[in-house]
Amino acid sequence: MTNEIIPQETPTDAPAARPASGPGLSRRGFMTAAAATGMAMGGVTLGGFVTPARAVGKDPASLKFAAALGWTAFDSGTHMLNGYKDAVAAMGGELTISDAGFDPNKQSQQIDAHIANRPDALFITPADVVAITPAIKRATDAGIPVFVGDSLSIGPAFTNTTMSNQFGMGEYTMEYIAAQLGGKGKVATVRLPANETWDLRSHGMRAALARHPGLELVADWAFAFNSNTTPRQAVDNILTANPDIDAIWCAWDGAAVEGALAVRAAGKDDQIIITGIDGGKQAFEYIKAGTSLKLTMGQSLYEVSWLNVQFAHQFLAGNPVPRIVISPVYPVSQDQLKDIDIPDDFDHPGRAQELGWVRAL
Repeated sequence: MTNEIIPQETPTDAPAARPASGPGLSRRGFMTAAAATGMAMGGVTLGGFVTPARAVGKDPASLKFAAALGWTAFDSGTHMLNGYKDAVAAMGGELTISDAGFDPNKQSQQIDAHIANRPDALFITPADVVAITPAIKRATDAGIPVFVGDSLSIGPAFTNTTMSNQFGMGEYTMEYIAAQLGGKGKVATVRLPANETWDLRSHGMRAALARHPGLELVADWAFAFNSNTTPRQAVDNILTANPDIDAIWCAWDGAAVEGALAVRAAGKDDQIIITGIDGGKQAFEYIKAGTSLKLTMGQSLYEVSWLNVQFAHQFLAGNPVPRIVISPVYPVSQDQLKDIDIPDDFDHPGRAQELGWVRAL
């Protein structure tokens, strides 16, 4: 079996401890807060999971964690990877990381390898939550608490998932397009159906689209990882077939950025609106520069990972944790980016508030 499990490198840029009012706590602050909120019933979730006996009374610094990440590429993957590494460095423990590169078969193999090493808790960001369901079940059957990042495990139980409102992000961005077009215009969509969780964005988009009969869907393209067609090529084709198109809704920022390049090459920056979802430095730069990419939904992906680790520490210390947490999402347009440097740390706990950004979902 081939896997790419690598030991954690000690991060040199771990964030400074923040006040004890938010998830970005120092280890001492976190443990104090956990002790203050602990319950005599022991570590449980709403699903009734109990802290594994092997973890009871363990020094937080000696806890062993594993992270089976579906991807670490792009801004989204980098932010989640850094969130896990920084949180474990701040709160205590050892972390082993694997990267599946969007391959669910590879991720299932990597999860099995982690299970064999018996970590005290396992963090997972699913490349395809349905495909890796059997592997997640093998982990929970082995008595390993599973903490899922930005997805909802289907079938096997998990201890906690912290995730964005995927449906809401798709809905919000299409409502933005409708508002910008006055409810009338020709729209194309670039979807991401390969992952059931990401496909919720498309369901939200369709719900919003149905409220605006003046919006005409003239093209729809579904991205597949094994396809020979890139988002750039797809948008090029959409523009050729629909020269009078008004807006392109994209399920993720990678497609939105490539779409903006296609629109610029066609000389239509001032004629077409593009929206994306994820948030990160590259998308922010395109928005601030005045390209056709006008809006993205900034997910708090670093904070998603941070909260996974915080809840794992809380659970392994014998304290209750929530089963599902919806993490903050911030709409980011030129208004949020004017007069500031591009913020690559907007999703660190408390940073969006410092920037004056307002949570939408």
